[in-house]
Amino acid sequence: MVMGRRKFCATLVASALLLAGCGGADPVSGAATTPQDAAPAAEFTTVPGDGAVDVVVNVPVEVTVTDGTIDEVTLTNDRGEQVRGQLAEDRTSWKSAEPLGFGRSYTYAGTASGGDGAEVRLTGTFSTLPEGAQNRATLYPGDDQTVGVAVPIIVKFDAPVTDRASAQKALSVTSSAGDPGGSWAWLSDQEIHYRPEKYWPANTRVHVEAKLYGVPYGDGVYGKADVTSDFTIGRNQVVKIDNPTHQLVVQRDGQTVATYPASFGKDDDSELTTPNGTFVVMSKHDTWSFDNPRYGYTNVVKKWAVRFSNHGEFIHENNDNAANIGKNNTSHGCANLLEADAKAYFDSALIGDPVEVVNSITTLEPVNDWYDWQLTWDQWKAKSAL
Repeated sequence: MVMGRRKFCATLVASALLLAGCGGADPVSGAATTPQDAAPAAEFTTVPGDGAVDVVVNVPVEVTVTDGTIDEVTLTNDRGEQVRGQLAEDRTSWKSAEPLGFGRSYTYAGTASGGDGAEVRLTGTFSTLPEGAQNRATLYPGDDQTVGVAVPIIVKFDAPVTDRASAQKALSVTSSAGDPGGSWAWLSDQEIHYRPEKYWPANTRVHVEAKLYGVPYGDGVYGKADVTSDFTIGRNQVVKIDNPTHQLVVQRDGQTVATYPASFGKDDDSELTTPNGTFVVMSKHDTWSFDNPRYGYTNVVKKWAVRFSNHGEFIHENNDNAANIGKNNTSHGCANLLEADAKAYFDSALIGDPVEVVNSITTLEPVNDWYDWQLTWDQWKAKSAL
């Protein structure tokens, strides 16, 4: 990256200066004058300077003038497109108002008037970083979504990020409820999540900015584009599963609003039990085909399936297991409900709702996607690159 400076100046040379002594007389007073009494010429300074190469694309271009005022400034790329910019009120500086393009050359042009009354012209060129490798990022939740109080903010990259700190510095989160007090955590070299220490406050607006365009990710790779999102945290709804009770409890704003008889994973099998942990509703499906050849079933279609772990756990209808629902834990890890109850819960659920499971014989290791709330706050903060 080169960010040089070059000055352009115009100097009027009076013929009297060619005479020995360089002296003269004021035409009114008759007093002797010297070259130091002459008004100075305007002088341009540009950043980046004339001839600069490998200029970063996400830092504003600046043009300033001393001993004069700017009449006009333009910055034009090699396609003939002018870069938007803003001239200061005192007309002594100009700054670009949009990012530059990768692999482009740019030309300065303009004029300024000095205190000596002479016009000075601005010229010069520079070129930006080559196209190189650009890494695209996506952001979840998206605009205008309403989500649950445990939802993580997720930034995914198309390719691994080497310089995680550089990428993370470009991310910010604000909320209508004030500072969320959260932290970013890298779950892999292609995925970073944000969550607050405790659940999001209900019914708040969240704004996320990922100003990643031109950000260096290391190894000559740069961010491809900025992404932003504005979404809403909905009502506070939490599912509580206490394995031995055979009941699934739904609480809203701290009050129990529904209790459904259920059959959870087998109590005596660590591979098939519903594991302890705080999980997050990840997706909802009117029907879902369950397959587990290891245990002898494929294409078992169930209704009103709500996924809360990529380990394989759902809350769903299973009328075929009606004899055990509310009495025995016989599933392979899912929460089985009767069809009417499954539909009622399905209709109430939001992506991002927490599901809290206790009193199982197994605690799930934090290895599956969206395991954000299975980590302590200190463990979570330790995954930050900053």
